[in-house]
Amino acid sequence: MTELFERARGIDGVSLLTAWGERILGVLVILAIGLWLAQRLPRLVDRVFTRARLDAMFARFLHNLLRAALTVLVWVAALDYLGVPSTSLFAIIGAAGIAIGLALRDSLANIAAGVMLITLRPFRNGDAVEIAGQQGEVEQVGIFLTTLRTFSNHQVTLPNRQITDAPIINFTARTTRRIEIPVGIGYDCNIAEARAVLLAVAGSHPNVLKQPASDVVVSALGDNSVDLILRAWVATADFASTRSDLVEAVHRETAKAGIGDNSVDLILRAWVATADFASTRSDLVEAV
Repeated sequence: MTELFERARGIDGVSLLTAWGERILGVLVILAIGLWLAQRLPRLVDRVFTRARLDAMFARFLHNLLRAALTVLVWVAALDYLGVPSTSLFAIIGAAGIAIGLALRDSLANIAAGVMLITLRPFRNGDAVEIAGQQGEVEQVGIFLTTLRTFSNHQVTLPNRQITDAPIINFTARTTRRIEIPVGIGYDCNIAEARAVLLAVAGSHPNVLKQPASDVVVSALGDNSVDLILRAWVATADFASTRSDLVEAVHRETAKAGIGDNSVDLILRAWVATADFASTRSDLVEAV
């Protein structure tokens, strides 16, 4: 005990405070400059990405990754200057990483899936897709989650792991799409005549492409009808509007020719405020 008091007397309090004051000041300088650079450098790199026309989704991922890496390095440098050995610090980070990894296996699986989506890029922001039974436009791909906006303006959030484990249909990946319209004709109707009527409908629409050529195939022999399918190719951007036009024209022309089913299904689409959805839908159904 006496020896401890003797050692304490030998400590120069002023020198100790000065030394620690210098270290703390140095740490503050490192943090101030380092964290500023960690925010600034990714923004400068963003300009390079923009000039290189890098995909926005991939560029955002690299931006976040660079900022996180720089932030970690700044804190490691600050703690090392303070006197914490960097080897011990990395060992602690590694041990903590293992523990966190075991506790957050599902979240890490989502992160890994997010990296795969951003790296492989099966779709981009703005693409129309079908994922895990959900259709819509891709709004954002994050590290954990991907957000879609459905064609009815709903927001759908999907865990990335669920996306990579399911088939992905990208409707806008190709420049052209094929429209398929089923048409039923009676058994007493002439298939060749019906085919000619349907091909004339497709050929008269300005958005239908000449190549690949439109065709009509017999898909099945139903209980009450021979089932045909009109197939026509259009530019992807014209798909929805052209399909609607062709369905209407098919109904009109087959009725004129005396073939096909005279009944037709229509869909009324109207936009309302989200809060008014249920009541307005009920009113419209009653009015229709």
